[in-house]
Amino acid sequence: ARSHQGQLGIAPDESVPEGAGAQAELCFANIAAILAESGMDLSHVVRINAFVTDRAHLRAYMDVRDRLFSDPAPASTLMIVSGFARPEFKVEVEVIAAG
Repeated sequence: ARSHQGQLGIAPDESVPEGAGAQAELCFANIAAILAESGMDLSHVVRINAFVTDRAHLRAYMDVRDRLFSDPAPASTLMIVSGFARPEFKVEVEVIAAG
C-alpha cells in the first residue's frame, strides 16, 4: 500500500500553536494518525517534503524530524517558502509512505 499525505500544524480543536517545533509535532502526529488508518506508521515513510516559512524555523523542524525518524532516515527535502494560505502556519510536511 502507498499513502501520500500533506499536513499543516493544526490541532483537532483547530488551534495552531505559535512555535514551528510545536507545529512540526502536530504535522507528524496528524500524518501518523492518517497512516494508522491504513495499518501503517511513521516507519513506513519513505519520503518527506517539508516547507517552513523562515530560515529561523529550520532547526526546530529538524529537531522534531530527527527525533521521530531513526537511521536510515527517509529521503528528505526541506524548503523555505514565502508562506501558506493562513499566515499563522510556519510548517507544512508532506510524506510518501509505502507498506
